[in-house]
Amino acid sequence: MPEYNSPQACLIAIHSLSETPMKPLQRTILAAALLLLAAPLLHAQASEADLISQLKGFRSVPAAQRPAAVLKIAAGIRALPGGPSKLRLANGLANLATEGDNGPEALQAVADTLSKALAESPLPAKGNQPPGPYMELATLVRYEHLTTTLDDPLLAQAAQILASHDAEVEKANFTLKDLHNKKITLSDLRGKIVLVNFWATWCPPCRAEMPNLDNLYTHFQSQGLVILSITDEDAFKVATFIGQAGYHPPVLLDPGSTVHKQFFVDGLPKSFVFNREGKLTGVAIDQRSQRQFLELLAAAGLHP
Repeated sequence: MPEYNSPQACLIAIHSLSETPMKPLQRTILAAALLLLAAPLLHAQASEADLISQLKGFRSVPAAQRPAAVLKIAAGIRALPGGPSKLRLANGLANLATEGDNGPEALQAVADTLSKALAESPLPAKGNQPPGPYMELATLVRYEHLTTTLDDPLLAQAAQILASHDAEVEKANFTLKDLHNKKITLSDLRGKIVLVNFWATWCPPCRAEMPNLDNLYTHFQSQGLVILSITDEDAFKVATFIGQAGYHPPVLLDPGSTVHKQFFVDGLPKSFVFNREGKLTGVAIDQRSQRQFLELLAAAGLHP
């Protein structure tokens, strides 16, 4: 029996009935059955297009409405039939939903959606590395403190990779120059709480969180907070942007992205918080609100 797994296949089959020898009543009944089968497939296809549109417009949604938008999109993705398209949408939502403070309920819905999509459509390993969606889910669990019911060795491997990366970051050291050609070395800052933030002028979430970082730096500098904003862009371009933005924390230049690689930075913005003893106490995988930054700093021992 042929598989009618797309609306196009159902409609082609209906059209071909006119050329198939059978009684009129049989033809009518079969055509009706094929239409019933095509209806949910057409609906799913339309829903997928709508979900893609919602994801593309997500950054234009006001911050106060984003948690509800995340929950709505997550529910829509979960309702789709399993397959590569569902997994791509779930992974796309996971990439966007961590921008800003969307709350634990919305983020847990994202993790649940990605877990379901991976359970329905598991991916093979790529050499020694888990595919991106497994790394994305492991990242949500480790850094957003979410849960997952997915029991998959590739997810476990992804979690181990992230733990290994954090151990390497905690041992990392660097010396970079700021926009005034002054050298700053991370290990020289022991005794202070250090927030290392990777950013770029072209990155909208980076620009969105900069006022929060600036306020925190201005308020807590006297209590030993140091914020180092690291970019691998051209010095002139960065200096022009910073001059217009009125941003006060030190901006360090990382030509060749050497420190980016040392910190395993694969997306922007990304922030790392070290306590006064140099221990890594927190990682922010995306844009953070002032409240979220305060939570990270509190874990490092800095309190208002």
